[in-house]
Amino acid sequence: MEFNDSLSIGMDDLSKTDDIEIPEVLPMMAVRDVVIFNYMIIPLFVGRPGSVEAVNEALSGDKLLMLVTQRDATKDDPGPEDLYEIGMVCMIMRTLKLPDGRLKVLVQAVSKAAVKEYLRLDPSYRVSIAVVEDEETGEIDVEVEALMRTVREQTEKIMSLRGILSADLMMIINNIEDPGRLADLIGSNLRLKIPESQAILEEVNPISRLRLVNKLLSKELEVSTVQAKIQNEAKEEMGRSQREYILREQLHALQKELGDADDRSQELDDLERKLKKTKMPKPIRKEAQKQLRRMEMMHPDSSEATIIRTYIDWILDVPWKKGTADLLDLKQAKQVLDEDHFGLERVKERILEFLAVRKLNQSTKGPILCFVGPPGVGKTSLGQSIARAMGRRFHRISLGGMKDEAEIRGHRRTYIGAMPGRIIQGLKTVKSNNPVFMMDEIDKVGADYRGDPSSALLEVLDPEQNSEFSDHYLNLPFDLSNVMFITTANMTDTIPGPLMDRMEVIRLSGYTLEEKLVIANRYLLPRQIRENGLKKSQLKLTDPTITRIITHYTQEAGLRNLEREISKICRKVARKIAEGGKGPYSVTTRNLDKYLGPPKTIPESEIETLDQPGLVTGLAWTEIGGEILHIEVNLMPGKGKLILTGQLGDVMKESAQAALTYCRSRSKDFEVEDGFFDKTDIHIHVPAGAIPKDGPSAGITIATALYSAITGRKVRRDVAMTGEVTLRGRVLPIGGLKEKSLAALRVGITKVIIPEQNQKELVEIPEDIRTKMKFHPVKDMEEVIDLAFDDRAKPKRRNKK
Repeated sequence: MEFNDSLSIGMDDLSKTDDIEIPEVLPMMAVRDVVIFNYMIIPLFVGRPGSVEAVNEALSGDKLLMLVTQRDATKDDPGPEDLYEIGMVCMIMRTLKLPDGRLKVLVQAVSKAAVKEYLRLDPSYRVSIAVVEDEETGEIDVEVEALMRTVREQTEKIMSLRGILSADLMMIINNIEDPGRLADLIGSNLRLKIPESQAILEEVNPISRLRLVNKLLSKELEVSTVQAKIQNEAKEEMGRSQREYILREQLHALQKELGDADDRSQELDDLERKLKKTKMPKPIRKEAQKQLRRMEMMHPDSSEATIIRTYIDWILDVPWKKGTADLLDLKQAKQVLDEDHFGLERVKERILEFLAVRKLNQSTKGPILCFVGPPGVGKTSLGQSIARAMGRRFHRISLGGMKDEAEIRGHRRTYIGAMPGRIIQGLKTVKSNNPVFMMDEIDKVGADYRGDPSSALLEVLDPEQNSEFSDHYLNLPFDLSNVMFITTANMTDTIPGPLMDRMEVIRLSGYTLEEKLVIANRYLLPRQIRENGLKKSQLKLTDPTITRIITHYTQEAGLRNLEREISKICRKVARKIAEGGKGPYSVTTRNLDKYLGPPKTIPESEIETLDQPGLVTGLAWTEIGGEILHIEVNLMPGKGKLILTGQLGDVMKESAQAALTYCRSRSKDFEVEDGFFDKTDIHIHVPAGAIPKDGPSAGITIATALYSAITGRKVRRDVAMTGEVTLRGRVLPIGGLKEKSLAALRVGITKVIIPEQNQKELVEIPEDIRTKMKFHPVKDMEEVIDLAFDDRAKPKRRNKK
């Protein structure tokens, strides 16, 4: 609640409106955030269509308009239940049409009235009203006179506290002898809540109305008194601060004459010395000196001085010319990489190549590598090993979920709390201008109204541009060409094309069973024994046991779940030893379930599969590696419908349609009766129906399953396949061949049918995997059928009628 600074505004005590005849039916308009009192003159801005219509209707008549206040000011289209029943009949004195289409209306309150009935609701309100008359006051006795004098005195005190006391205003207030009109005058200028103002308006007894106003004035007087006290204290504090500043400056002058340095001078001298010692380019040093001179001219307590001090600290802390020397001994680097990671020969070879080039050419720029692979294959830990092998410092940031461009480029210094981006912050943390800088989850960068971080990364990850990278906070060029950037991703589909073009992609597909066994014995088991406080002699885990953990308790391309299961065994052994057990404890395949519970997965080779026509094994690629995909086809009497289930995507549905078209076009070769497809419903189902599936690589698998179901021939159980099929039966290339091959090997499948155009990718598959598996490149579906079916299984002929 607040008292209006100008008490007489909106009131005209000399207006004579008592002789105006009020009709029983008037147009009505709802007003927001204001309650209009009698004899009040107020400007209103009218914009709602219904309100404009009501004003126009009043102007076309006797210019009288009923105004009532909304209960809820947020409603743009209030109904009768949203309006108070008592309002004011007002006369429109003046109107002005504004450029934006609204009306500015000046109205004067004429009489208090109550809405009896709503006669029309659209396009504007038209209501039946009844004039509400105040009760007779009678003679003003001593009590009423005292009440009126109290109201006047409280009003005068409030105006005095606010510094707006005027003789003219007090003369108007003192000349009003009617209690009701005095209450309306004071109440209209108190900024009350709508329910409180409406309560004053609806009170028909003038004395009661004046008492209500007196109560609100008392509350306002208390608030104004406290407010004046606070303002006085603030002025005193401000005066004290000014005196302290003058005295401080005088003290500074005296200390300067005596030769004593104060804290301020000491701080500036320290910054000056640090600036001389720090190695930085000449333009950077010039800017730092300029900011230091500005800081000297400012008061130490000013906000601008604090901002400049923080800025100078950042300039001094950034490693402009401070780096680490690379270890260019290739044998030692290879030894470090082999110590930390088993396999991953392609990645190690690329790092050794960079070191070899660096040894021959010291000015070579840092590479931009992108490790793409499923979770748990060692992408992040590989970055740490690269830093250790090169003798560089390592820093990692996560880009997952990042949506603000300022996270990369920094905030401009004009913003409160501004700071550099994550790139400059990371370089300051490692205190080196040539670290191994890892950016995890680059495929999960977002974007919103604050900018697109992936666009900002275009400059960071471009060796031709990042030599003059400019952070918004520093606004100074920094050379990032010596930094070795490594990014990681689970998939490349969500990485923007221009950003993808700047990176050298190295794919980490996953590990075979043998590789997981070696890694578990060499890295995972020793680490978990150490982290769980055990000794090597207290736990024995044999190779068959680890193999069973891999095959029956994990199903992944990486190693995270495998390490969790080993950790679980170590914790249980640690508990036994903590409870007094002596050990050693040997975990074998027989007692493994006591530590890990029943198996979580069952290998495909141990599952009893149905040996029936229409069942084919396919291969699929996912973000977490390759997967086995089973395709089932059933034939039923019907009307030639194709039913697809298993939550298939649009591309996979189109592959099924293409496969069916191919089979129908070869119906004569399949020796099926005429009209077979018109009176047979075909149901294609891909199990694991809760998991969405999509992609074209299941095309030949679906076509083979259709052929198997139609001819009655059984597909060989040791064969898996992948490839896209066309209407003519051609087999087109697919992606993720290495991941799919590993998935087939995990379940014991050793024969894989692949598109002939993917044959060139076989060299990327490790030799130990190629020796265990046999790949059959094919050009068309005829070759697929020849390889997929057991020659001994003769087809069941469907005789023509």
